[in-house]
Amino acid sequence: MNILVTGAGGFIGYHVCQKLLENDHTVVGMDNINDYYDVRLKYDRLAQLGIDQKSAEKLSHKVQSKIYPSFSFIRLTLEDRHNLSSLFKKEAFDTVCNLAAQAGVRYSLKNPEVYVDSNVVGFLNILENCRNYGIKHLVYASSSSVYGKNEKVPFKTSDSVDHPISLYAATKKSNELMAHTYSHLYGFATTGLRFFTVYGPWGRPDMAIFLFTDAMVKGNLIKVFNNGNMERDFTYIDDIVEGVVRIIEKDTKERIMNSEQYKLYNIGNNKSVKLLDFIEAIESSLGITAKKEMLPMQPGDVTATWANVDTLLADYDYRPNTPIKTGIKKFVDWYKGYYGM
Repeated sequence: MNILVTGAGGFIGYHVCQKLLENDHTVVGMDNINDYYDVRLKYDRLAQLGIDQKSAEKLSHKVQSKIYPSFSFIRLTLEDRHNLSSLFKKEAFDTVCNLAAQAGVRYSLKNPEVYVDSNVVGFLNILENCRNYGIKHLVYASSSSVYGKNEKVPFKTSDSVDHPISLYAATKKSNELMAHTYSHLYGFATTGLRFFTVYGPWGRPDMAIFLFTDAMVKGNLIKVFNNGNMERDFTYIDDIVEGVVRIIEKDTKERIMNSEQYKLYNIGNNKSVKLLDFIEAIESSLGITAKKEMLPMQPGDVTATWANVDTLLADYDYRPNTPIKTGIKKFVDWYKGYYGM
């Protein structure tokens, strides 16, 4: 297949591109390479895909990978309606995997406009191009944050998500509604994936495992919110990618015939881990005892997340199988290697 992956310089997007290329697909990666976190990490991810920084820096200019003959990259923002349309028209994609978005719950409290521009306007542009250029299937990133203060665990996609508690969550909920509308009106398949706390090598610096590891190595305090009384469905990146790629690769003809153009899934580890246990596993991998700063709950945060993935198991035989200790060790090993420790 010929596949567009947006957010290709991001954590999940980079790994998805790599897996699709290993499976012999043709992939065009796209990213705006914003400065939400250190852009060096984004350029270094792209370098793993054969795209050097000098080439990647050029806006609206598609460059060929020096490693993968079937991979190319273009630096482009979702909000650039004109150039995005030109890309769709020229490339004739079969499938689009939209992983580009302004991420982060806490950041949305300070920079709300960026979330509407990227996650709402940008997503509309993706939908419009899927409609206009005959895309068979749009797979897109939603988030577990849409569940808000839902206290019934594990979370099911049938649960109410009408009360988001951050703008980030609200934009992700809007994506689901917009995708439903376009599937209904124009008949192409859309699949939304509510990601639960993803971690692993090449992860984002604003995520808990990175923040904790970095602070411990440097001898700094780690910030533990809600005094540690939190649980998360931590999901290792390889398990996430396996699910995403299975969904991309499965033919959607049967779905269309059965009027099931719109689908929504949780994608997570199918279990909840206590935050203090997670920290303990990092301590074990590093051989360092963390210095903890216990803090109250932050605005926009929730106490616990836990994904019910029964429907993803039934439809795609999705079986996350990476133990927390194994995944954390792989992250720590990557961190030490990347930062030369």
